Amino acid sequence: MPSPVVFGTHEKWRINRNIFVLGFAFMVQFTAFHGAANLQSSVNTDAAAGTFTLAAIYFSLILSNVFLPALVIRWLGCKWTVAVSFIAYMPFIAAQFYPHLHTLVPAGMMVGFGGGPLWCAKCTYLSVVAEPYSKLSGVPAEVLVVRFFGLFFMFYQMAQIWGNLVSSAILSSSLGEVTSYVNETLVPQAEALFNYTEPTPDYGATCGVNFCSGSDAHENTNLQPPSPLKIQMIAGIYLACMVLACILVAVGVDTLSRYNSGRQPTAHGKSGLQLLAVTLRQLRHKYQLLLLPVIGYIGAEQAFMAADFTQAFVGCAYGIPNIGFVMICFGVFNALAAPIAGAVVKLTGRFPVMVTALLLNLCLLSALLLWRPDPEQWIVFYLLAAIWGTADAVWLVQVNALSGILFPGNEEAAYSNFRLWEATGSVFSYASAPYLCVRTRLHILLGLLLVGFSGYTTIEVMEYKAKKHHHKERNFELVSKTEQ
Repeated sequence: MPSPVVFGTHEKWRINRNIFVLGFAFMVQFTAFHGAANLQSSVNTDAAAGTFTLAAIYFSLILSNVFLPALVIRWLGCKWTVAVSFIAYMPFIAAQFYPHLHTLVPAGMMVGFGGGPLWCAKCTYLSVVAEPYSKLSGVPAEVLVVRFFGLFFMFYQMAQIWGNLVSSAILSSSLGEVTSYVNETLVPQAEALFNYTEPTPDYGATCGVNFCSGSDAHENTNLQPPSPLKIQMIAGIYLACMVLACILVAVGVDTLSRYNSGRQPTAHGKSGLQLLAVTLRQLRHKYQLLLLPVIGYIGAEQAFMAADFTQAFVGCAYGIPNIGFVMICFGVFNALAAPIAGAVVKLTGRFPVMVTALLLNLCLLSALLLWRPDPEQWIVFYLLAAIWGTADAVWLVQVNALSGILFPGNEEAAYSNFRLWEATGSVFSYASAPYLCVRTRLHILLGLLLVGFSGYTTIEVMEYKAKKHHHKERNFELVSKTEQ
């Protein structure tokens, strides 16, 4: 048994450095992944390859979350699990150099298989280093875990900004485009001679709620794929980002063996089959069943944003080069709303914040059903993305937290169910995208939202009644004691 490490005066700085480097590495890694994923449904449209690839990612992520984390972490430890999982994402970026269904889908499966161990290892690492930091600082470990996760997600949320900035900058350039000098001189002369003005396309007729992936009616210049050179340039930059992220973890992060002395091994968790059994057994709990629709809605709305909103609304009417800029707006509001909503919950309680998210989503989905996209109304694209980012942050953070609050002692099964049904919602949304028109998909989302919020509201009412009943019993006990 190795002798315990004696921590010096600079150990707190060392732990902070590990968290900083880990968060920065995730930011660099997901700068590449988010940037590439947001373009899939608009750029890789042949045989709906991009959308099926996103479905493959989340399908394999379901299997990965259940069967791989404990096994991989036991073999490699948390640090090297993160580094190797980063490598599993690289074929997805490399496949963009030869984007076809038979290359993209297997590469997407690799992302999913790497994702399960990656996120489990990250959570374990942050939780474990909080214990020695607590002993050194005197701050409770529970408080430090929240603080470390907050610092980590500050970096992670910024990935949405940088990844989309890279793609939009390159797609907006003239790289790889062939300039026709004949057209530049003759066409303007002909237009001036005949007083010809090109009619403005009616994007609202074939874009937005009227968009259907299988239809040929939406053949407009906005949906023409960018030049292969642009895609290869973006993929090259993203691939370099992933290599850098892997190196950062390998060189800049300490292994957990430094902090593991005197505690149970971090990978001494449940095996895949045991975790699956515990996850399914958790479904016997009425609260878990009531949460399933809203968890499924979170996965479905995120998939709709990544696949349908980017293609049917932004790409179709506003242009593929502008997808990244609109998604930057989504990322900024998503990152800002999470901590703000957390602060508001402390003042008002959880239910008013959740009602606000419901109203935002109802307004958003209604606007998407009624609005005819027009590139002249460019501000509307950014406004919709901002509202979406705000509401998504509230759902994600609050429902995730609720999964832990409602099931004390069974958090592992609760979070496993959250990941399982969120990914299931995403898989069904991505897989059905090539077959259902946007109008139908929006109605499905609207129905799932209302059912999900009804289930959540039922939980709040049941909890309120239980607390009220407990309070009456408690008061009765106090009265009985005073009478004796």
